[in-house]
Amino acid sequence: MMKTILAGLLLFCAALANAAQTETLALHPKLEPLRPYLNQHWQGDLTQPGKSEKVIDRSLWSRALNGQAIKTVHSINDGQYGGESFIFWGESKQSLVYYYFTTAGFYTHGTMEFNTQSGEIVALENVENNQNGITQVKSFSRIMPDGTLQTKSSYLQNGNWVDGHSATYKPVAAQPIRFK
Repeated sequence: MMKTILAGLLLFCAALANAAQTETLALHPKLEPLRPYLNQHWQGDLTQPGKSEKVIDRSLWSRALNGQAIKTVHSINDGQYGGESFIFWGESKQSLVYYYFTTAGFYTHGTMEFNTQSGEIVALENVENNQNGITQVKSFSRIMPDGTLQTKSSYLQNGNWVDGHSATYKPVAAQPIRFK
């Protein structure tokens, strides 16, 4: 019994040490403003007003490529739709650059800026191979004082900017990000 308790305690301490180490691991200096997003599981409700079917988005941001990039993974309704991104410093563009690949067969690429005064991320991306006529997406994200993550987007669809989704993501316990 004592060995079991001791083994459990050792595993718990190792997990804490690993979490602390992850928080201090190096990131490219231009990625540092995004550190508060890392190693946190987020969950947001994307259900449109008046719709009965829930649309739940789960995501995780993590350090990648020895701190030269940030990887995001998200899944809607446990794999109904999802995607993965890599965010990195693009020296030639002098901006944060990212690529986003989806389970729907299209991908996007764009740039993002972090506004140090407002704490907001503003992203503009070009969309390739979208079957709905969407060619660009503009999005805004910010961690609020209460720890939630607010997001809002708009789409350039068939030549017109239209409102996209907006959501409030809450930090949640670790959970798998699933793809079907």
